[in-house]
Amino acid sequence: MTDQDMLFSPIEMGTITLPNRVLMAPLTRNRAQPDGMPSDMAVPYYRQRASAGLILTEATQISEMGKGYINTPGIHTEAQAAKWREITDAVHAEGGRIFIQLWHVGRISHTSVLPDGRQPVSATAKPAKAQTFTHDGFVDCSDPVALDADGIKETLNDYREAARLAKVAGFDGVEVHAANGYLIEQFLQDSVNDRTDEYGGSVENRMRFLQEALDVVGEHWDADRIGVRLSPLGQANDGGDSDPLTHYSAIYKMLSDRKLAYLHVLESFPGSDNGEGQDLIDALRDHYDGFYMANGGYDVARAREVITSGRADAVTFGRPFIANPDLPRRFNLDAALNEPDPDTFYGGDEKGYIDYPFLDDHEAVAS
Repeated sequence: MTDQDMLFSPIEMGTITLPNRVLMAPLTRNRAQPDGMPSDMAVPYYRQRASAGLILTEATQISEMGKGYINTPGIHTEAQAAKWREITDAVHAEGGRIFIQLWHVGRISHTSVLPDGRQPVSATAKPAKAQTFTHDGFVDCSDPVALDADGIKETLNDYREAARLAKVAGFDGVEVHAANGYLIEQFLQDSVNDRTDEYGGSVENRMRFLQEALDVVGEHWDADRIGVRLSPLGQANDGGDSDPLTHYSAIYKMLSDRKLAYLHVLESFPGSDNGEGQDLIDALRDHYDGFYMANGGYDVARAREVITSGRADAVTFGRPFIANPDLPRRFNLDAALNEPDPDTFYGGDEKGYIDYPFLDDHEAVAS
C-alpha cells in the first residue's frame, strides 16, 4: 500500500468508519450571534467541508460562564442545539461525520463578555498573562475566581447538559477541549493549578476535574464517541508544566484506559520551533494505546509520513481547511491549494468563510 493510499484509506475510529485520514481541526471563526447562536452561514460552511474524514467543530462553550471571546457559539440552550441540528443535518446529507468540541475557557475571559459582568472562573485565582478578544478589541484577561466545591459541581453539570444537548443536535460525538490553556488545562498544569484540595497537588489530583468531566459527558455518550484534545507543550494562554513528561504520561495512560474514540494532540503552535518539543510529543505517544490524531502545522507530505509510520492514525488540518473546503480531493490529486486570507479568519461576513472556490473538473484534469 502506498503512502497516498494510507492517507486516503478508510479507518475505524471506535464504532465510526472514517473514509479518509484528512480531518478538519476545530477552528474559531467568531461568526456566531452575540447570544451564542450559530449563524446561518455556519450551515453551508460546515456542509462545504463534509468530505473531511471527520469534522471537529469550532470550540463551543458549554455555558455562559464558559465564554471568553465575542461571537463564539454555545451549546447550552435548546435553541442553540436546534440551530446546530441544521448544521449536522447538512453535513450528514453530504455523507459527512461531525463531532462538537466542548469548551470552557476558564480564566481566559473578560468581565465584559460574561453574564452580569461576573469574573471568570478557574482552577486558580491567579490572573492569566494573556489577552482575549472583546468588543473593544484585544484586552488583558480579567482576574479570575477559583472555583469552590459548589462551583466545580455547577461546572460539571454544565458539561453534562452540553453533552445532552450535543446529542439533541445530532452530532456523531463530542470532543472535550482540555488544551490551549483553557479551563481543564488550568487544572492539569502545575504552573497554573495552585490548589491545596483534592483537585491540586499531585497529577492524580490535577487530572481529577478532567476525569469527572469525562464521567458526566459519558452519561450521554459512549466512550467510543468521546475524544479529548490536549496540548502538553503548554505554549498557549500562560500555561506550562514543570515536568510534562511525567505528568502527561499519567494523563495519557488514564485516557488510554478509558478506551475513548481518540486522543487529539496539538503537537506544535504556528510559528514555534518544535525541535525539543517533538521529543516530548514522541515520548508521550508511547503512553496512549488508541486512535491518535496529530495536529500542528502539518502539510500533506508530513501527514502521509506520520500515518504510514504508525505514529498517528489521522491528521487534523486547520488553515488549509479554511481556504480549501474540498481539501481531501486536492490532496488526493496533488492539486494546488487556495491561499487563506488571514484578515478574514476571525469575524466578518461570507468573505473568507464560505466563498473559497472548489476545485473544478478542468483544474483537476490539468493538475
